[in-house]
Amino acid sequence: MKIQGVIGAAVMAAGGLCPLMRLPIIGNWNYFDIDPRLATAFYVLVVLALLGSFTNKVGLIKFSGWAVMALVAISLAGIYFKVHDSFGFLHFKKMVNLAAGMVKLKWGWFVIVVGAGILITVRRPKVVLVPSATPEVGV
Repeated sequence: MKIQGVIGAAVMAAGGLCPLMRLPIIGNWNYFDIDPRLATAFYVLVVLALLGSFTNKVGLIKFSGWAVMALVAISLAGIYFKVHDSFGFLHFKKMVNLAAGMVKLKWGWFVIVVGAGILITVRRPKVVLVPSATPEVGV
């Protein structure tokens, strides 16, 4: 079992429940409040990381870490474009930027990225070659 994989997956799972966005009237949102499909994909990757750590599959652990990084980038881009599109009915660019500036990203994204970073840095165990104790037979 890779303890580093378990720790990274646990940190990521906790980060998905932390506040990720702050909306002025509504309050804090986590991954499930932003989009349930993205949250489901995120937690499937967390389960894959746990599965990889319990079966000592380093490739699966690293894949989960990189996939979560990509999912975070897609989520942040989606949030940015959705916020700016939601206030598109305003005709003045300054007002759109002012209204979009009220939506704040919170500290939960850093927790998710730290967990994914822990998963990405998992390494394979070193193979140590030990000479055999039996002497070689000469020809």
